[in-house]
Amino acid sequence: MGSLHRHGFSTRRTFIMAHATEPYLDGWTAADLVERFGAVPLNRVRHDPAPGKATEEDVIEIHDREDRLYELVDGVLLEKTVGTYESYLALLIGRALGNFVEDANLGIVLGADGMTRLAPGLIRIPDVSFVSWAQLPGRKVPRDPVADLAPDLAVEVISKHNTPKEMERKLWDYFTSGVRLVWYVYHAPRREVHAFRSPEDCAVLGENDRLDGAEVLPGFSLEIGELFAEPGQGAAKPTPRDGEA
Repeated sequence: MGSLHRHGFSTRRTFIMAHATEPYLDGWTAADLVERFGAVPLNRVRHDPAPGKATEEDVIEIHDREDRLYELVDGVLLEKTVGTYESYLALLIGRALGNFVEDANLGIVLGADGMTRLAPGLIRIPDVSFVSWAQLPGRKVPRDPVADLAPDLAVEVISKHNTPKEMERKLWDYFTSGVRLVWYVYHAPRREVHAFRSPEDCAVLGENDRLDGAEVLPGFSLEIGELFAEPGQGAAKPTPRDGEA
């Protein structure tokens, strides 16, 4: 766990409201939620159904009725919130991955609505994910609202509403379910990508580095500086010398 602390994760208990010990309908308190997820904004936690009582059916029904995305963890519905810039970064990464995966015929890439069942009662929604053909019988895209699989690669673009404890728990959920590679993309206050090959093995990549697909997507690479550059202001391309195409 030591490397997790070096990369911004913390297990420090934080209390976020004066009446943290007042129970919800099923006995959960705000302090319980903070202990589990960190100091997440309470409006991200769904209170109907009450924390601890939610099911997969609630995730699907709310998505269909309200067009809102909730992850399901320990019977708690935690809303997946993404801002404009986070969405932009996720789309850039998804497009680069999608082009590479399609050209090499490796599998499929899912976007921000790609709900996955990592285990019974555990639904996670990466911002981008790659699923290899080996996980898709007959090479068919799942038709169920929630795919019963763990992606080979999960990408999370971190927003200001994500807490270190929440992302630490999510990291362990990914790897214990069989995910092979996880990228955490931080755009503020630092412009970095944390590439995890396991919960303890993390490479911190800055704007002068390249992100690669490791053993999961050999040959894939993405320049971090270009990822964070404003549109039309990417890294300058070298000028061909005389006689070169």
